[in-house]
Amino acid sequence: MEDPRQVILRPIISERSYDLINENRYTFEVAKKANKIEIRQAIESIFKVDVLKVNTMRVSGKPKRQRNAKGYTRSWKKAIVTLAEGQTIEAFGA
Repeated sequence: MEDPRQVILRPIISERSYDLINENRYTFEVAKKANKIEIRQAIESIFKVDVLKVNTMRVSGKPKRQRNAKGYTRSWKKAIVTLAEGQTIEAFGA
């Protein structure tokens, strides 16, 4: 994956992610095939910040049903990125 915008799909906006901003940690939805090195390079090139640490996790789809049809929500990958002291990402507005 060469384009950083294909690696970082969107920021995750939730109560937990806003609590992590106080610890200088930001949460993003990333491509399923992206590894930690690609995520680090993409964040550094898009937002011009220094990344100290990247934690990734897979979020599995949950079972859902509508009437008689059963299915699952989509599964996706999440990354929590720790930035160097004193740096912020303005996309979160915090």
